[in-house]
Amino acid sequence: MVQSTNYLAEIAATLEKIAKSLETMAPTADGSASGIGEVDAYHWEGNSAVLMPVRKVSRVPLEMLKGIDQVQDILLRNTEQFARGHGANNALLWGARGMGKSSLVKAIHGDIAGRGNDGFQRLILIEIAREDLETLPALMRRIAGEPARFIVFCDDLSFDSGETSYKSLKTILDGGLEGRPDNVLFYATSNRRHLMPRDMIENERSTAINPGEAVEEKVSLSDRFGLWLGFHNCDQDTFLTMVRSYAEHFGLGLDEQTLRARAIEWAATRGARSGRVAIQLVRTLAGEMGKPV
Repeated sequence: MVQSTNYLAEIAATLEKIAKSLETMAPTADGSASGIGEVDAYHWEGNSAVLMPVRKVSRVPLEMLKGIDQVQDILLRNTEQFARGHGANNALLWGARGMGKSSLVKAIHGDIAGRGNDGFQRLILIEIAREDLETLPALMRRIAGEPARFIVFCDDLSFDSGETSYKSLKTILDGGLEGRPDNVLFYATSNRRHLMPRDMIENERSTAINPGEAVEEKVSLSDRFGLWLGFHNCDQDTFLTMVRSYAEHFGLGLDEQTLRARAIEWAATRGARSGRVAIQLVRTLAGEMGKPV
């Protein structure tokens, strides 16, 4: 009796797996077997292998981003080239917290997607969580044959001691048998330039037979990104420019002297200056004035 129950449970589990596989392979309402519909942004659910449409992306207009003009120009040009079907590179945006790394990726996608037929192919943004990176090959196979261009975006990418999934990512980005599809780019943001803590790299150096090769194994992950774009802490003038830009965009109508005084005080209490700190101040000011943001 026990064996019979276990056997039936195994059959049920197998049938459930088959049903899920058929569900992911079935065409969607618009006839697309990949799951790509009319919207231009999706979130990849690695466990279920499903692309979830994001109908309203949380982003700001590109012109609102201040203090990052050089990296903005580089990433915009790279993305425009890619959207036109030309050569382009994977990009790693690294550096200080709150300086607009993820905001820039989303703003550039929105800017290009919103220009319509300007020599661009359809550009789709797909967000993937770091925990789902091992399912990235399945995602790339899913979208490889689509008549569109895809930016696969991973926010806050980093690896802790003991993790080995970075090796899979290296193969996916460049060097694997299948390779990266021509219609896909990978953009990532990180607070670390080499995506791993220093003690992890140093530990590999101290225990390896050939320390130099061990360090190269770690650092070579960053080498898979053709663009390294650094974001650094801003000075007071740049911070004030950010605050002014946000305040004007949301129509707060505060005079320059009052806005400057509040911005300096706010930065001092937070112990930091960044775009994130600037927008947090503007939200507070808008709330005090009874205005939505």
